[in-house]
Amino acid sequence: MSGPHHDMSPLVDMTRRQMAGPTRNAHPLYVDLLPPCNHACPAGEDIQGWLDLAQAGKFRDAWERLVRDNPLPAVHGRVCYHPCESACNRGELDSSVSIHAVERFLGDKAAAEGWPLPRGLEPSGKRVLVVGAGPSGLSAAYQLARMGHGVEIHEAGPVAGGMMNFGIPAYRLPRDVLLHEVARIEAMGISIITNHKVTDILAEKTAGKFDAVFVAIGAGIGKHIDIPARDAVRVLDAVSLLHNAGAGEAPLLGRRVVVYGGGNTAMDAARTARRLGAEEALIVYRRDRAHMPAHGFEADEAIEEGIKIKWLSTIKQITGTDLTVEMMTLDAHGKPQPTGQFETLKADAIVLALGQETDSGFLRQVPGVAFAADGAVIVGPDMMTGHAGVFAGGDMVPGEQSVTISTGQGKRAARYINAWLRDMPYQPPPKHPIVGFADLHLPIYSDAMPSQQAEVPPALREGFAEVTAGLSEDQALHEARRCFSCGNCYECDNCFAACPEAAIIKLGPGRGYSIDLARCTGCAACFEQCPCHAIDMVPERT
Repeated sequence: MSGPHHDMSPLVDMTRRQMAGPTRNAHPLYVDLLPPCNHACPAGEDIQGWLDLAQAGKFRDAWERLVRDNPLPAVHGRVCYHPCESACNRGELDSSVSIHAVERFLGDKAAAEGWPLPRGLEPSGKRVLVVGAGPSGLSAAYQLARMGHGVEIHEAGPVAGGMMNFGIPAYRLPRDVLLHEVARIEAMGISIITNHKVTDILAEKTAGKFDAVFVAIGAGIGKHIDIPARDAVRVLDAVSLLHNAGAGEAPLLGRRVVVYGGGNTAMDAARTARRLGAEEALIVYRRDRAHMPAHGFEADEAIEEGIKIKWLSTIKQITGTDLTVEMMTLDAHGKPQPTGQFETLKADAIVLALGQETDSGFLRQVPGVAFAADGAVIVGPDMMTGHAGVFAGGDMVPGEQSVTISTGQGKRAARYINAWLRDMPYQPPPKHPIVGFADLHLPIYSDAMPSQQAEVPPALREGFAEVTAGLSEDQALHEARRCFSCGNCYECDNCFAACPEAAIIKLGPGRGYSIDLARCTGCAACFEQCPCHAIDMVPERT
């Protein structure tokens, strides 16, 4: 971690003179503020907390802190889009901490060392049925088990994992990594029954003597649109393509494949098509790169592998192997508008990557359950549907969709389910104020450049082998130590050294400091020298 900036501006000097003197106007107070990485994490991880343990080499402690909130760190370290890094204050100085890479390191080390998940409370005697073994269902089941409840998961597919298993290509998420973390959750005593499609929630609830139900079946159905077609080439949806490829049942696509869509799934579908033998894979998308829903790095990785992207284009008609494509233009609101200009493309197969939806129709027979126009299940602030004891989350409720968002929703649902089972209302604790980059007292130089994860060069990538490597132990330590510990004291002793009155008292390792107000003059030297803003100046009471 970096040291403080020692320069004293005239404004700071004036402030110090105002605070000090015969009458103290303000005194220092140690505070815990909310780091922006923690605030941005959809899974609600204490990122600063586990990075602090990791930088000290306490890897098991760091992993155990991490899995309090997320039981799948090796998975998330590979597939999360890490909004925490976009929020990281260090990005304002040089580059963000590679949080996802350290998370993956901890997850992989836990697997190599055989660390079991921490046990929870004593059995409560309550039972919960979880429908769907995707990220939201697994997260909820894990948290509920930690709370002492018996949990049984019913999964329609042949293996647990949901779209993590059948929607994310193995070159991003090796299946052994996923299955290991699922097995560790199962080892907590959670029963996962596969090849069991639930069609009557209330009947299963009664038959299994469950006290509550959490439905998290995910969005596993690809959306379709009507495109005029005569003697069309093979047309399939991206969800089916990825599912079949993950199951080892890859379809024959031919030499030229066109993927229609601009999201992350479109990028995965095109890269998968190349791995299945297509010589050419072209993505057709109706808007430009600036307006695509895919993350920028997803498009970059696809282009690196030879995928071509045709922006501002939409498919109007399919005749045999000919695709009639109309050029589009964006209006002032960024919405595509037709131009009346057309061209013809050739394709042996067309993959529709137009989004996913949930097969939630089986819930329509449950009294009180309401639906949005797109079929999403409507839930209250407590994640409960309109039917008492039936909760829902993950991709099947309104909102953005991702593995990490679903994991966070599963944890949140578990807290409300636990409260409902125990008849003890749950109120989320208030969040501390967020500490921004401008609040920190940092040096003006960069002294720790980021660790880089090695990647297999595009020309050498074969099949579905993993593309990106993990960090070494030395790299993980270095990366964790790049964290500024924003808003949280890490006992750097800067305040202790800066105080001219010896008013700062060290309480011992891990215990922080106290302030002898009988000695403190309110000069703010400690405040100015605290690099992470773990000290505020509090006005004196009059």
